[in-house]
Amino acid sequence: MAVTRLMPLKIRRGKSIKQTIFDSMNYGKDPNKTKDGELITSYGCNTSIAQHEFLLSKKIYTETTGREQKKDKDVLLYQIRQSFKPGEITPDEANRISYDLAQSFTKGRHAYIVATHSDKNHIHSHIYFNAISLDCSKKFKNFWGSAKALRRISDILCVENGLSIVENPQKKGKHYGEWLGDKRPASWRDKLKQAIDSALDGKPADFESFLKTMETAGYEIKQGKHLAFKAKEQERFIRLRSLGADYAQDEIMDYIKGRKVKIITPQKAPKFNLIINVQNSIKAKNSPGYGQWAKIHNLKEAAKSLVFLQENHLTDYAVLEEKTQQATQRFNQISDDIKAAEKRMREISELQKQISNYRRTRDIYVQYQKSGYSKKFKAENEGALILHKAAKDAFNALKLKTLPKINDLKQEYAALLADKKKHYSEYRDAKEQMQELVTVKHNIDRLLNTSQGEKEIGKAR
Repeated sequence: MAVTRLMPLKIRRGKSIKQTIFDSMNYGKDPNKTKDGELITSYGCNTSIAQHEFLLSKKIYTETTGREQKKDKDVLLYQIRQSFKPGEITPDEANRISYDLAQSFTKGRHAYIVATHSDKNHIHSHIYFNAISLDCSKKFKNFWGSAKALRRISDILCVENGLSIVENPQKKGKHYGEWLGDKRPASWRDKLKQAIDSALDGKPADFESFLKTMETAGYEIKQGKHLAFKAKEQERFIRLRSLGADYAQDEIMDYIKGRKVKIITPQKAPKFNLIINVQNSIKAKNSPGYGQWAKIHNLKEAAKSLVFLQENHLTDYAVLEEKTQQATQRFNQISDDIKAAEKRMREISELQKQISNYRRTRDIYVQYQKSGYSKKFKAENEGALILHKAAKDAFNALKLKTLPKINDLKQEYAALLADKKKHYSEYRDAKEQMQELVTVKHNIDRLLNTSQGEKEIGKAR
């Protein structure tokens, strides 16, 4: 179980921008709570000087865009808290999951640090992400329903990592649409989608026939750059493209011409479930009803598993074992390739950041040298000088003789991103195939009570 909370942090009363950022992040980075900093990770920034980098990005954003908000409305950074159920997770695992949460929620567009606290019974993470994007061109938009989206990402990560989730999360309140619940009347958009589906079910001969069917259904049609529809009682037209990709004009035309089978994504077939060990189940011993349900469940899953084997001509146990091993190896290889690409992309992002920091602070460092390393000059430009030193330390650590060109790094990043996207579709297929085969093999092992060695599944039927 993990509980999440999203908090925008604005300038505190009586504090400066710098004090607000430093006070907030220093609490999260407290060495007494993070095992002397071992439980702090970061993306797009350096954990030791993240505050300075956040400050510099805000200055660059203001200078380059000319946008500046009032103090009481200016969000400097956002904090996410993710708290886990006591005894369910280790601090290192919590930090990893919180890092993935931050990466998914920010889509990798904002720098952040993840500080996991292990000083209390409930392990929890403080995630601080910069309100300014990595390229300093825009700010994070705290969209409507962001807390719900955050909780959903957290729940998915928890399930993937075998953790429990909050079954019925409490809400602070409901807006009118939520309060109406299932009784909420269908919107004009919903009605238009239903009308389009109904018209297409009639298999119109061409697009003109489709439009005539929509007119017969009571819709006024406006053609031009954007095709739009309006019911009799409506005040405004609804553009077709605003209904989603599946209802775009090109998609509908493809459907009519037979190039597209359905405009609505069909539900996935039910996944295989593991057979339950009824004999050793504590629940079955304490509840006769559960035991009976488990037996029926096992019969259904056994039947599904055997049908799967027949349809895929897997009548030999050794072949099933080999296929399962191959599917697992394929999934692991694709997963490793994606992780390697992500690692290199993080390295490129960090290097770009350091090159940018170095160039922006180089003139200040030169002035610092000319001042004879004046203490006064250092105090006035402390943040820029710290970033300059950090950039040079990073170059020295990488043993760079010359700095790579930003354009070359961008091209490499784009190639890795394209390759990663390509791998993701393979990743999903490989994961599904592996899970299917592993589950079926487990069920067959339970059914046959197998030991290692070749067995013909057909003989057991």
